[in-house]
Parts: sequence; structure tokens; C-alpha cells
Amino acid sequence: MTDKASPVSESLPFTPAQGRELLQQMLRIRAFEEKAEELYALGRVHGTMHLSIGQEASAVGASNALQPGDYLLNHHRGHGHCLAWGGDLNLMMAEFMGKETGYCRGRGGSMHIANVEANNLGANGIVAGGVPIAVGVGLSIRQRRTNQVCMVVFGDGAANEGAFHESLNMASIWTLPVVYLCENNQYAMSMPMRSAFNIERISQRAASYGIPGVTVDGNDLAEVYQAVAEAAARARAGQGPSLVEAVTYRWRGHSKSDKQAYRTRDEVKEWQQRDPIPRFARRLGLSEGELEGLQALARQEVDEALAFAEASPEPDPSTLLEGVYA
Repeated sequence: MTDKASPVSESLPFTPAQGRELLQQMLRIRAFEEKAEELYALGRVHGTMHLSIGQEASAVGASNALQPGDYLLNHHRGHGHCLAWGGDLNLMMAEFMGKETGYCRGRGGSMHIANVEANNLGANGIVAGGVPIAVGVGLSIRQRRTNQVCMVVFGDGAANEGAFHESLNMASIWTLPVVYLCENNQYAMSMPMRSAFNIERISQRAASYGIPGVTVDGNDLAEVYQAVAEAAARARAGQGPSLVEAVTYRWRGHSKSDKQAYRTRDEVKEWQQRDPIPRFARRLGLSEGELEGLQALARQEVDEALAFAEASPEPDPSTLLEGVYA
């Protein structure tokens, strides 16, 4: 795969103003995760985290291809999807830092952020954990006869879990309105995709379930947007699920404890040359100075969110069992 920037004149599936907002979403995600990494290094957050730096185009392109009222099920590397889904930076940062004002009152943390009011049904720390839940959501949509769609996001490692095969088969035979988005970032923890699959593209597996499967450049926001939009339209038309594979790359390790001994620095640098942010900015015709101005704005927004989180109260220990079913 090569990063050949498309000419500015090439048509995009959205207006220039919409394109700038999508670019700002990517910059906001990048700034949030860079700040999260900084806070971790300072020992100011609980537990580990899974960063999606380098994968912003997939999250923003896919989330914006859906409609208000649709559902999102996410994975453990899901900060970007939450923000692209319309997540509030203040509430995201507060949740990340375990504060009472966070989306889940500080109980979800990095891997389990949800915003049920916006139909963001949450991230899942279990590999492929959200994939079978999507079948239930899709069945609910069909039973209620609404025009909604459920998108479930998972990684290449999840595509080798039994839940993946069972879920896609069931969604197919029941013709459920589900978009399966596999973010293939090349590694399931430390296992390279080429060693875990005997096929060239994960999307080829769709044929086994009688549904469409397509592989797109996950670092091309417009390409991801178009593929997910088509899959969602098909689902809304009652034609069932689709599998979209977005080929991308995570610049950081699987988690903060990852020593990354399984890949070379040259490989990482090669993928960093395909950074989706300046690539999309070029398609919008923005100058370097304009891009730097938008980057500064995103960093300012994240700094303000951090100030909100720092001023927020810690959860009251006496409320620990609230929300726990007995």
C-alpha cells in the first residue's frame, strides 16, 4: 500500500465545511490520546490504556457515515470512536481520569467508556466481546421495526475468535442491520496478521456467510466513510450485514506495557509516513499553516478538558456498589 495523496479537485462525499470538521475530529482524537499518554507517564491515571494514534481516519470516517439514532459497539482501543460519535471531551477526560463527572462516573475508565443516551453502548475489554452483542442489538432493531443500524468495531485479532464466526453467521441468516468494522492494524497484540490468517484479506471471510465484504485503506478517511455508508444503506434497506475491513496501523504498542519487540522502528516510521491527518488536510487543500492552527485549537480543547477533569470530584467510595446487580 502506498500513500498517494489524491488531488484537491477530486470529489469527496461531503462538503468542504464538513471535511474541515472531520479533520478537526481527527486532530481532537490525536490531541486527546497524546495527552492521555502524557498523563500515564506522569502516573496520573489508573491502569493501562490502548492508544489508537495513527488510526484516526478509520474512527472518524466510519462514525460519520452513520446517522443519528444508530448504535455503536466499541473495542478496547476506542477513544477515537467515542469522540467521533459526538463524545464530550470534558466527560471523556473525566472518565479517563476516574472522576465522578465522567461518562460512567469514573467506573469505566479507558476501556469501558459508554454514552448510552447517544446510543454509544460502550467499549469492551474482551477481545470480540462486542461482536455477539451486535447480533442482539440488530435483532432488537428488527423486532422494533425501526430504521436504525448497529456498527460494531473490532480488531484483526477478534476476527479469529469463535464469537466472530458465530455472530456473523447468525446476523446473516437473520438478515440483521449490522455493520461489522474490522480495524486491521496489523497486530493482535504481538501476533502479525500474516501469521494468523491464511488469506490475504480478512474481508474475504464474508463470503462464507453470504454477505458483502470489502477491504479499504483505513488511513483514507473518505474511503472508510464511503464503504461504511454503503454498508449502512444496505442494512437499512433490509439486505442484512456487511463486513468492512479497514487496513491501518497503530503507532504505539498494544498497551503501555508493550515493549514492541515484534516489530522494527523502520516499520513504524514507514507507516507514520502515511499519517491520515496531513493526508486528509492535503485533500482539503489546506496549507501547513492552516493545519497547524487547527492542531493548536485541538490541543487547547484537550487542555480545557483536562482542567475540567482535574477540578472534578473523585467518586465517593460509599457509592461503590451502585449499579451492581444482586
